[in-house]
Amino acid sequence: MEPIIVAKIINASVNEVWKAITNHSLMIEWFFENIPAFEPVVGFTTEFNVQSEERNFLHVWKVVEVVEEQKTVCEWKYPEYVDASMFVTFELKSISDSKTDFTITALGIEHFSGMNIPEFTRESCKGGWEYFSNRLQQFLV
Repeated sequence: MEPIIVAKIINASVNEVWKAITNHSLMIEWFFENIPAFEPVVGFTTEFNVQSEERNFLHVWKVVEVVEEQKTVCEWKYPEYVDASMFVTFELKSISDSKTDFTITALGIEHFSGMNIPEFTRESCKGGWEYFSNRLQQFLV
């Protein structure tokens, strides 16, 4: 299956976007408010719950790659639903001193698609990443 890709031009420097996607105190302002901790360090792991209607989704994240001010890759698991992973990459490319090309790539959604859970559909996943990229853009204005 094709990866889910959401790209957006953010009106902020690469450094500002990098801080927003890797600094825990900034992440909780635009991303998930209940992330207990985050460090852009390979091997760092965190977990937290997200409630969606009547379902609870335990998010388990493990940082698997970091390229300072360019890219982070996290392995995402939902262990109560499936024994498989999705990999989410946040990639930054400088366009100018005040503009950054921000791309989210999610690989592995096909592992979750046969479960008949609306939150695991391709459309829901893409919509979620569009929502968060818009929130990041608004946060950095």
